[in-house]
Amino acid sequence: MPLFKRKPGIAVIEMHGVIGAAIREPEYSRLLERVGNNRKVGALVLDIDSPGGSATASDLLYENVRRVARTKPVVAYVRGLGASGGYYIACGAGTIMASRSALLGSIGVIYLRPILQQLFGKVGIEFSIFKAGRLKDMSGFWRMPTDEEAEKFQGLIGKMYDLFVSVVTDSRRLTDEKVRELATGEVYTAPEAQELGLIDRQGGFDEAIAEAMRQSGARRKIRHYRPRRPLMSRLGVGRTSRSWTSVNMLAGLLAGGIYFIEPGFLGAGWPQDDQ
Repeated sequence: MPLFKRKPGIAVIEMHGVIGAAIREPEYSRLLERVGNNRKVGALVLDIDSPGGSATASDLLYENVRRVARTKPVVAYVRGLGASGGYYIACGAGTIMASRSALLGSIGVIYLRPILQQLFGKVGIEFSIFKAGRLKDMSGFWRMPTDEEAEKFQGLIGKMYDLFVSVVTDSRRLTDEKVRELATGEVYTAPEAQELGLIDRQGGFDEAIAEAMRQSGARRKIRHYRPRRPLMSRLGVGRTSRSWTSVNMLAGLLAGGIYFIEPGFLGAGWPQDDQ
């Protein structure tokens, strides 16, 4: 029998890129579950560099991070960008750290839907719509929304905004009023974010590891958890043509959606080819 029991190590999960595209929720939720159930892991460091992305995926990942944090320390380290959904996920951790050059925040919600009514009119395309349910086609890209539909959309966005505010309020122990003052959609530098209470402190990745060790008593044995690459991608086979990418981007554009994302990265949030 062993004379002493080895201390557990530190797990690192990198969340780099757009949530829903580069960061695929089902894959990363499974990684978080593995880390949470692994007795050889004493603490988790989330290495975040993300502009956000899908609102639903952000919330699911946040809940899974919180689940891990109930059983072991979780430190979120924002390497470069922790905006919108990226910051939302970080709020699931017990401690949020950031590099001194990081940008954080962008607390807000955006709904994207293209209106192609004029384009279709110019090329002579008309749509015949049959529906059951007065508002069933309110998200259709072939026409402008009515005043009633626009009000419905704004109400939906308002509820998602309230959810975001409540997550930050609970995580950072700030008042609802204070968070709403900060939740303008703008990003903050790391020093500003620390002063405003959005993060705990600044530091590098090694300092985030040291903080996780301090909180958990774990040894400095670091293991990176990453999703498996698809078989076709590992074989170097994939749909990488420019035309296929354009089709994917167009499909994502027409579908629209609700995002916790920094708007400049919306195009990167559309369906992409496997990397």
